[in-house]
Amino acid sequence: MSGIVNRGLVQRGLSAHAAIGLLASALLYLVCLTGGLSVFAEEWQRAEQPDAPEMTRIAPEAVQAAVVRVLASEKGKPQTEHLFVHLPVEALPRTTVTTDNQAVHVDANGAIAMPEHDAWTEFLLELHYTLTLPSLIGLTVVGILGVMLIAVSLTGILAHPRIFRDAFRLRARDRGGVGLADWHNRLGVWTLPFGLAVALTGAAIGLATINGQGLATAFHGGDIEAAYAPIFGEEGQPDARPAGVPDVAASLHTMARRFPGVTPTYVIVHDPLTAGQHTQVIADHPRRLIFGEYYGFDTEGRFLGTTGLADGAVGQQAVASGYKLHFGNFGGLAVKLAYAVLGLALCVVVATGTSIWLGKRERRGFRHPRLRAGWDGVVWGIPVALAVTFLVRLAAGNAAPLAPVFWGAAALIVAAGAAAGTAMPVRRAMQAALVLGIVAIGIVVALNPWGVCPLEFRHELG
Repeated sequence: MSGIVNRGLVQRGLSAHAAIGLLASALLYLVCLTGGLSVFAEEWQRAEQPDAPEMTRIAPEAVQAAVVRVLASEKGKPQTEHLFVHLPVEALPRTTVTTDNQAVHVDANGAIAMPEHDAWTEFLLELHYTLTLPSLIGLTVVGILGVMLIAVSLTGILAHPRIFRDAFRLRARDRGGVGLADWHNRLGVWTLPFGLAVALTGAAIGLATINGQGLATAFHGGDIEAAYAPIFGEEGQPDARPAGVPDVAASLHTMARRFPGVTPTYVIVHDPLTAGQHTQVIADHPRRLIFGEYYGFDTEGRFLGTTGLADGAVGQQAVASGYKLHFGNFGGLAVKLAYAVLGLALCVVVATGTSIWLGKRERRGFRHPRLRAGWDGVVWGIPVALAVTFLVRLAAGNAAPLAPVFWGAAALIVAAGAAAGTAMPVRRAMQAALVLGIVAIGIVVALNPWGVCPLEFRHELG
């Protein structure tokens, strides 16, 4: 009896160990999938709200008018610490003003046109950045997943000394796990530079917050802004006395006159309507991987200097270059498509890696039918859950609770798969649901050119 009990206990322990490994793989798969979709963040925004005013450029005076109007609309609301103006660029030709209290699109004359409605895009990015967990915890978890991806990539090479020699040898339909292993290994080799690049930059971005907190605690008395200052520059001295609207137009005119070779993408007003306010213009530098350089101006629009992301210390430039390299927002649509294809291949590598592991255990006599079916629920159910959230966004509007919908749908699908205990029916059901979801999204978007639910649209018209 003791032997039977011990054997059952060991079996349950192995199943628990396998389930923990499955959870880590599921999170890594989710981050890879949402990363591939996030490459098209601007396109998703335009699909969500296609009626927002678009323009190829906006005059500095119109930007100034927009700032004045938005700050006037802030009366009676909590004091905003920052005001951001997204300037029209090729990928997202819209002008959007954001404060701590609101985000609105403006037209080419600087008039407020409508609230910004991009809840699904923001949800997708949040899911990729933080898994919708609290910011510090989520970023740290995702950063650790990036480190894990680096580790499995490098150890995969060490575990297969012939992996490069066999890079173009593919036994796609071989049984007994050989075909699946070949797909895993070949895609692993072909995506290796991409995988290492996005994993390294993702780990750096994800762990930057907790590293910054550590540096701030150890060397700056807990001042996080002081910890980041050597890279992103210092914040100005606060002065809460009331002041007028800063001259943003003068700053943009100075940019055009003194720096004609760069493209302004953002305007940031720090501590607006106070005596301590100042303006920064972020400008894109052509043929550079840096996300941009910060150009500082005082409240009258007089140029103060740059932060140094374009020509400062090598480490400073390297940090500023990690964002474009991670998200693929350089080189236009061709690079985005390449990132999407490579991101999908990386998802296949993660998915097949776990399937190979489960298959090996089955061939050794350790069968886990519920884990196998549950993993199929992860691989096919997560895309289905994302499609469901997009449909909910279109049907229920910008205020739809997308995170609970996603996690609820994903948990339900995985639990149903594990309860069924049979992989093939679960896989086929999820594949069919995914196809139906994609078709439904296409139909709804085609029949709803406003990109919002009918009640939302009627409210905006009224």
